[in-house]
Amino acid sequence: MAKISVMNTDITVLNYNSHDYISLTDMASAKEGDSRAADIIKNWIRNRYTIEFLGTWEMIHNPDFKVVEFDHFRKQAGLPSFVLSASEWIESTDAIKQNLIPQEITPAQASRIYANEADVLNMALFGMTALEWRDKHPDLKGNIRDYASINELICLSNMESLNAVFIQDGIPQRERLIRLNRIAIQQMQVLEDLTGERELLK
Repeated sequence: MAKISVMNTDITVLNYNSHDYISLTDMASAKEGDSRAADIIKNWIRNRYTIEFLGTWEMIHNPDFKVVEFDHFRKQAGLPSFVLSASEWIESTDAIKQNLIPQEITPAQASRIYANEADVLNMALFGMTALEWRDKHPDLKGNIRDYASINELICLSNMESLNAVFIQDGIPQRERLIRLNRIAIQQMQVLEDLTGERELLK
């Protein structure tokens, strides 16, 4: 994962769909330490201007954004009693994160024979092989894993270990793919929920 150094502090930079996102958590931790990072982000997100910015961004990029819930937050923003965490914002407004949860593979995808184990893992997590990703993104450099999120890379590492065990146990490729896909969905849901609690990317 790429990082930039700002005043001797490493800040994570996530590249997703050709856009760079800077970790607010890293910046908050640099200011007050890891133990206070969540409080700093809560104070930032409760600001009226922050709510307006986040709402505008979601309305542009997220067709499932819940505008009614957003209006509720917008009316309360700035009041002394108003408190909002990143996870509450995501859960209440359906802010973008679901696009990072893998889709369940289809019977046709499960029935295919994949040339290498890397593509078995790619299909289980990303829903496409390396070649399919290149065909879909001809203008992007690198490969599908270069554009993976931190959570996707964590999940991928876990899946690689499990797949090695499955191979050793003699489990056929089709069954391994189905199992790995289910594991990927479960792990990404857990990881994204944890991320929503501790981190908001700007």
